[in-house]
Amino acid sequence: MKPPCEIVVWYVIPAIRSELAKELLNLGMRQKDVSELMDITQPAVSQYITDKRGSGIKLDDNVRQMIKDFAQELADGRATKAQLIGRTCAICKHVETADVLEQLNIDKSDLGEDCQSCVGSEASNC
Repeated sequence: MKPPCEIVVWYVIPAIRSELAKELLNLGMRQKDVSELMDITQPAVSQYITDKRGSGIKLDDNVRQMIKDFAQELADGRATKAQLIGRTCAICKHVETADVLEQLNIDKSDLGEDCQSCVGSEASNC
């Protein structure tokens, strides 16, 4: 059983990055510019947009809209690269734990009652 923090690192954050990269490209940015803005390599951007990375889960429409709004703010200068981590975390907190676990075929009871997942929670250390 993977701990929830590992699920976030391997599935949730890559899914958010993938959607963000796709939205920025749809807004006319080049892969090179997206990679610099997101502080990732250009090959990583290519993998995100071709679903070779970040396609392990499907994000719900509410979360995808948050990503789309953030991409628009980045593209038109209302948001900056410095806000990327905080906004990614804020978006992550809106991802429903039960939905992710269901997509990964993980029974929530397998997490144990002591485990606090930051996915969909108000955890401050997410």
